[in-house]
Parts: sequence; C-alpha cells; structure tokens
Amino acid sequence: MSGAKILIVEDHQTMREAMRLVLEPEGFDIREAADGAAALAAVQEDLPDLVFLDLNIPGSSGSEVLQQLKSDPATSGVRVIIVTATGEEAKQRVMGMGADGYFTKPFSPIALLRTVEQVLAEPPAQRPGP
Repeated sequence: MSGAKILIVEDHQTMREAMRLVLEPEGFDIREAADGAAALAAVQEDLPDLVFLDLNIPGSSGSEVLQQLKSDPATSGVRVIIVTATGEEAKQRVMGMGADGYFTKPFSPIALLRTVEQVLAEPPAQRPGP
C-alpha cells in the first residue's frame, strides 16, 4: 500500500495540500494536477496507482477525464476515486462510468485514508460491456 502513486486532481490548491498532508506521511507518492488537461498529461507521463478526481475542475470536467481514463486500455486499470462537494447526486452516474470510489468534501483524514486503503486493496472497477 505504502509507496503507491496517487494523483490528486483538484483545482483548489488548499484542498490538494490538505490531501497531500494526510497521504504523504503514510508513504504515498503524491502528484497534483489542477485541471483536466494536466491530469491526463500526468497520467500519460507516469501511470499512477490511484487518482483522486474532483468533478468540478477547469477544462475537461472530472466526468470527461474519468471517461477518457476508463476507455483507454493503457489507463483503464488506474483506480479513480471521485471527490466532490456536491454530495451523493452524481454517485450512481460516475460509478456506472467506472469510478472505483466516491468521496464527498469536506472529509476527515481518517475517512480519506480508509477510502484509499479500501480502493487500493480491491481490483480496479471494470466498465460493463455492451
């Protein structure tokens, strides 16, 4: 678990820093992206084990980034946890798109770590076939 590469895709620097402060001391290798294009570039550059993906990011939306990651055979195995402040409204939709987890802000550090450990312990979500 420790040493896993995590990409945090979040447009608010304070939120990215808060997540980094929780995860880095646990031994995770953290990278950050502030928008959809940077997220996709970061994934192509160095495949992460897990992506925390905010739905409301500039450029490509979180849903679009999720769809691109899960539809590309090179990145479809990357685990994606959706992070959003909008509550449970989008949960069913993004889980159906292949998200591996769903996390609402604000969060507790313990809940964040438990979610990471749980998702990394499971095989990646597979999108249902046609």
